[in-house]
Amino acid sequence: VQLQASGGGLVLAGGSMRLSCALSGTVFNINAVAWYRQAPGKERELVSFITNDGRTNYVDSVKGRFTISRVNDYTCDLQMNSLKPEDTALYFCSARVFGVDYWGKGTLVTVSS
Repeated sequence: VQLQASGGGLVLAGGSMRLSCALSGTVFNINAVAWYRQAPGKERELVSFITNDGRTNYVDSVKGRFTISRVNDYTCDLQMNSLKPEDTALYFCSARVFGVDYWGKGTLVTVSS
C-alpha cells in the first residue's frame, strides 16, 4: 500500500482546511486509515482514524472540529475547521493492513494567529 497526503498550507486561525490521503496498491486489504501529526519538538500524535466499518475516533483536542471520512477505496480526507495555532504540524496518513502500518510522506499545516 502506498499513501500520499496533500492539502496542507498556511491558514489563519479560525479557518478551515481539507487534507486528502491518496491510497494505492492493495487498498482492498486496508483495515483502517489514520491521520497523525507531529509538531516541532513534539512526538507524533494520533489525530483520528476510521475503520472499514466506518467507526471513527478523534483525539480530544480536535473533537468537534475535525472530521475524517473515507471518500472511496482510494481516498481518505480530514476536514479541519476552527483551526488553532496549536494545530500547526506535519500531518501524515497511515493505513493498517493485517496489523502492519504503512506510511506516506506528510503535508505541512501552518495555522497563523
